[in-house]
Amino acid sequence: MDLRESLDVLMFVAACAVLLTGFPVAFTLAGIALAFGLIGMAFGVFDFGFMAALPQRIYGNMTNDVLIAVPLFVFMGTMLERSKVAEELLENMGRLFGRLRGGLGFSVSIVGALLAASTGIVGATVVTMGLLALPTMLRRGYDPSLAAGSIAAAGTLGQIIPPSIVLVLLGDTLANSYQKAQLEQGIFSPETLSVGDLFAGALLPGLMLVGFYILYQVFRAALDPKSSPAMPVDDTISTAELYRATLRALIPPIALIVAVMGSILGGIATPTEAAALGAVGSILLAGERAGGMKRAVRLAALCLIALLVLTSFMDLRTARSEISATDMAGIWVAWALIAGIVIGLAASVYRLWQSGVLAEVSQSTARITSMVFVILIGAALFSLVFRGLGGDDTVHEFLTSMPGGTFGAVLTVMLIMFVLGFFLDFIEIIFVVVPIVAPILLMMDVNPVWLGVMMAVNLQTSFLTPPFGFALFYLRGVAPESVTTMQIYKGAIPFVLLQLLALAVIASFPGLATWLPRVFFGGTAFP
Repeated sequence: MDLRESLDVLMFVAACAVLLTGFPVAFTLAGIALAFGLIGMAFGVFDFGFMAALPQRIYGNMTNDVLIAVPLFVFMGTMLERSKVAEELLENMGRLFGRLRGGLGFSVSIVGALLAASTGIVGATVVTMGLLALPTMLRRGYDPSLAAGSIAAAGTLGQIIPPSIVLVLLGDTLANSYQKAQLEQGIFSPETLSVGDLFAGALLPGLMLVGFYILYQVFRAALDPKSSPAMPVDDTISTAELYRATLRALIPPIALIVAVMGSILGGIATPTEAAALGAVGSILLAGERAGGMKRAVRLAALCLIALLVLTSFMDLRTARSEISATDMAGIWVAWALIAGIVIGLAASVYRLWQSGVLAEVSQSTARITSMVFVILIGAALFSLVFRGLGGDDTVHEFLTSMPGGTFGAVLTVMLIMFVLGFFLDFIEIIFVVVPIVAPILLMMDVNPVWLGVMMAVNLQTSFLTPPFGFALFYLRGVAPESVTTMQIYKGAIPFVLLQLLALAVIASFPGLATWLPRVFFGGTAFP
């Protein structure tokens, strides 16, 4: 293989090498793409006409309805993180389960799952639980490695439990790959893959992973009682009061989770519309906790729930030629409910603006969203040049030549993604690796929902794998000095192994990922 034939491979290797230096991702991808495009032109193996598709790619990304969910879910998660939901949950769950051996570990895993389903932001979850739960666990005599590993692993659940930014980005990328794979196979009326399919597919595997974490903590407490002792009983609060406080802490986030996920799985709203619902719900929840005009905010929350119920039973569309009297009555009721929501939302926004929370959340949302979309533009340029250099053909030949057929190809991709997760962020892997390998795997009749869930669980490990796991970095930044970096790494390894076990289980029982999408969305698009 001469230099001309290996430019695509060298381009991928060069991108990974520069990314390891810490240079900004978007500029790395775009710069490497331009450099290798010029080199390819010099050797006569790259047609610069491929670049003509870049403006259309960028415009397509900016007008993509699915990607509008990204800033909305980021806003929802950041607002909930500022509303102190995690503090109240951790305090009450700790009291509830702390009487059991290993109980604080159970509470961390459960709260991590609830925060994952309501915020979906790994950094915020890990930092919050690291500040609140880690000192308590250390004071109660928990093994530092076990405590650190439990918190870091629980924080990463936001990557797999929907609604998740990872699933939104991965779902959009896989949808494009699925259409491309079908067109390559001569199917000119291709089936579509939605983010909702991926949300439904990831729900059971995500809950299974939470169960694995808790089972590990149970076995660890049984085998080594000193590693996770029980807390002494708190006599200052009765059992009845404890249950009431726990319910008060649980009901608001669970109601928001049910509203967002229920509207998607019930077919009431698209993921983007559900993200808008979640953003509104997070503002109401944060406004209620901020104090002031609580009645208006609570009334708005009730109106929002009533509107969802009404929408699920009645056709409220006004742009119809014929509207029955019953539907018209429902439409007027809906307008009244919307008025109640607007009043409560205005009260919440005013209170959050006064306290400065709204400005902080908006700025954080703008920063994160800008980063994602700038990386998306760099990745679009990278994929165009890689394809122009014949990279698609190289990857296709490589995967189809793997021993074991489809199984061998999928296993190879999973291994590559796992290894890259040691060094690269999940966004880089989604935007660079997935568009290259996914169309080839999907042309081998791999189920797209199952493949997406497998990739999502695999990407989750990138947050826990030393030396560059971001969850480990976040925890290191807030952990006491008495907890060493090596203890954090050591504590994360068992949870990485549990994630690999989850991958093996999903690979062995694909129905874990494909059953719920068929139940909720029906059809035979994904056999």
